[in-house]
Amino acid sequence: MSLAADHRRTLPSESEAILNALPNPVLLIAPDGKIIDANMAAESFFEISTQFLQRQSLKELVPFGSPLLALIDQVRSSGSPVNEYKVDLGTPRIGGDRQVDLHVAPLTERPGHIVVMLQERTIADKMDRQLTHRSAARSVIALAAMLAHEIKNPLSGIRGAAQLLEQAASSEDRMLTRLICDETDRIVTLVDRMEVFGDDRPVARGAVNIHSVLDHVKRLAQSGFARNIRFVEDYDPSLPPVLANQDQLIQVFLNLVKNAAEAVVDLGSDAEIQLTTAFRPGVRLSVPGKKSRVSLPLEFCVKDNGAGVPDDLLPNLFDPFVTTKPTGSGLGLALVAKIVGDHGGIIECESQPRKTTFRVLLPMFNPTKQFEQSNRDGVPGTPSHASQDSR
Repeated sequence: MSLAADHRRTLPSESEAILNALPNPVLLIAPDGKIIDANMAAESFFEISTQFLQRQSLKELVPFGSPLLALIDQVRSSGSPVNEYKVDLGTPRIGGDRQVDLHVAPLTERPGHIVVMLQERTIADKMDRQLTHRSAARSVIALAAMLAHEIKNPLSGIRGAAQLLEQAASSEDRMLTRLICDETDRIVTLVDRMEVFGDDRPVARGAVNIHSVLDHVKRLAQSGFARNIRFVEDYDPSLPPVLANQDQLIQVFLNLVKNAAEAVVDLGSDAEIQLTTAFRPGVRLSVPGKKSRVSLPLEFCVKDNGAGVPDDLLPNLFDPFVTTKPTGSGLGLALVAKIVGDHGGIIECESQPRKTTFRVLLPMFNPTKQFEQSNRDGVPGTPSHASQDSR
């Protein structure tokens, strides 16, 4: 019997369940470098099934000369666990930038065997970047208030003067007066969009069926801008309700789906947008000014197979006025980040050619906490949905 088969036979089912419940990838490495076992998080990280992982050596999965291989040798020789932080395990197959913290320890019951646990840095980095997005949004709020007061009134006068001149102008000059009117209208529209950032009124939130939201967004998209694009759905039908405002969630995902549709418009029949929902326990966010930490177990993704986001724009993609579109204002994703942040959530983008993912993490609805919060704030909750029917 092979070592892998023997391990599978001796491992209690309860232990397997505990191992698979861990959100971090865990690998068991044999003395010859072969992978003996892996949990479900490791399958997701490497995008390979456990059966296939067991047929490979670890050095075939990680970059050439990876520090992980040296750490395993060090642990095997010293017999003591070792930690290493911010190690890049990215490869072209699983993604070019996959920074992780490594925890490598010997398995005392099996001499020469090593347990490797990976913790992706992206969760911590997402929290840091989200706070940056919120700070940027606050800067736009102040700018929007100034623009609304100092610019819109003079623009109204400029447009009125242009209309008066147009009445006595020649046909050639009318083109110029019309240009003045069109440009002032465009600036007013931009300022109006920015004023949305200054709306800090409390929003009614309650139990929202995310699958109803995504189905509604998909129907809107397929009847318009995404008429010829294939949609793929991968939903968790047992997902609990999300604590949110339904209209604002529709706005968030309609914006994300529209961006995805624009990214794949040149692919023709190969264009694809994937909508996914999943329960991801273990993600908790520290909110400034509060001692408690907010749990964000609900993950919603919008994925596309377009060309991807340029690397130089990716770190600041949710900042105001950052856009990849020649005629874009750069406020759409900034507004999405503000709405998600107002809901106590996180939004992040991971992108490479043919695989771009916008991931939204949000808190789930807790009837008891929501009732207490509503009483304190005086904000009514929206009607509750009993389940997240995937339809």
